Amino acid sequence: MRISGGAARGIPLLVPKGDAVRPATDGVRQAVFSSLAARVPGATFADLFAGSGGYGLEAFSRGADRGVFVEQNAKAVACLRENIRAVCKSVDRSEDRLRIHPGDALSWQPEADQIPELVFIDPPYELIPEVGPRILVRLRDQLASQADPLVIFEMPGETEIVSPGWRCVKRLGKGARQPTAVIFRRG
Repeated sequence: MRISGGAARGIPLLVPKGDAVRPATDGVRQAVFSSLAARVPGATFADLFAGSGGYGLEAFSRGADRGVFVEQNAKAVACLRENIRAVCKSVDRSEDRLRIHPGDALSWQPEADQIPELVFIDPPYELIPEVGPRILVRLRDQLASQADPLVIFEMPGETEIVSPGWRCVKRLGKGARQPTAVIFRRG
C-alpha cells in the first residue's frame, strides 16, 4: 500500500501483520480523492478507524493542513506513527500538524479549534451495521459549526446507511462485497 498522489506519492505505508487492519485499496482512495479534488488543500480532517492512516495521510500528501487519526489497536497505532514520520519527511512538513487519538472512534470528541471539514470512516466491515448510524448521528452534532462538511464512509457495496441529517451525494466503487466509498453531505 502506497500514497497514490500529492507530494508524498509513492511512499509505502506500513500495515500491522495479521487481520486487525483492512487497509483501503489504492483504487478506492484514488477515486475518493479524485472526487474531493479542490476540497482537500488547506482542509482539516479526521480519519476514524484509521488503521495505518491511508485516508488521512493521502489527504495530507494532497495538501490538507492538519488532522487527527483515531485508532484503538496498539499495533496499528505503532504503524501509524511510522507512516506519519515517513509522509511528513517526504512532504517536508512538521509532524505536529497531525495527531493520533488512541481510542474508540465512537468516544472521540474533536477539539474546538480542530473541527474537521472532511471525515474519513473506514471501520471493520462487520461493525458497520452497529456503529455506522451511531457515528453519523454524533458527527451531525460535532460538525455543526462547519459550513459544508463531508463524511467519506468506506463500506461494502451491498451496505446502505441512512442517518438523519445526512444524505448520500456519491457512491464510488461497484459491486456487492466490493469496497465502496460513500460521500455524505449534510442535508
